[in-house]
Amino acid sequence: MTTSASLPAESAPEASVGGSVTDRLVQANQRYAAKFSDPGMDARPVLQVAVVACMDARLDLHAALGLELGDCHTIRNAGGVVTDDTIRSLTISQRALGTRTVILIHHTGCGLERLTEDFRHELEDEVGQRPAWAVEAFRDVDQDVRQSMQRVRTNPFLPFKDDVRGFVFDVHTGLLREIDPSS
Repeated sequence: MTTSASLPAESAPEASVGGSVTDRLVQANQRYAAKFSDPGMDARPVLQVAVVACMDARLDLHAALGLELGDCHTIRNAGGVVTDDTIRSLTISQRALGTRTVILIHHTGCGLERLTEDFRHELEDEVGQRPAWAVEAFRDVDQDVRQSMQRVRTNPFLPFKDDVRGFVFDVHTGLLREIDPSS
């Protein structure tokens, strides 16, 4: 599979079209909008599921899970970690928009496995202010999925906690491996 990121600079789409990557994306949106037809969907996901996953560009969640537009809410961040902001989104998803199932997806080869909380200190040294957020780095992806499942299952704001499952996506095979929350 070839992506625009893997093309040589001289043949990259932004080089041939001109302008910045953002300009290229806005132009792509104009082409998309010209053919767009409002599907008339509600904001409530058809499958009543929220998927929390890493922001890694290698994860095509809809394709990997066989999802279509309107099937789920997708919440993505670095590592797919359940943070306060993730809980905020899940709470809105469940309480205002009808989701009942939570699927957590981390993946192999995650960049957070190579970071530490020292990243925050480095940022503080560089800009003179420490971020208020934690890096949430981890060394054991399975254990981090367990921790994320536990954060969802114990949060008082989330009313639907019976159907919370966690997985690790293998970026080389495309397969999901389910994580036992009690291991």
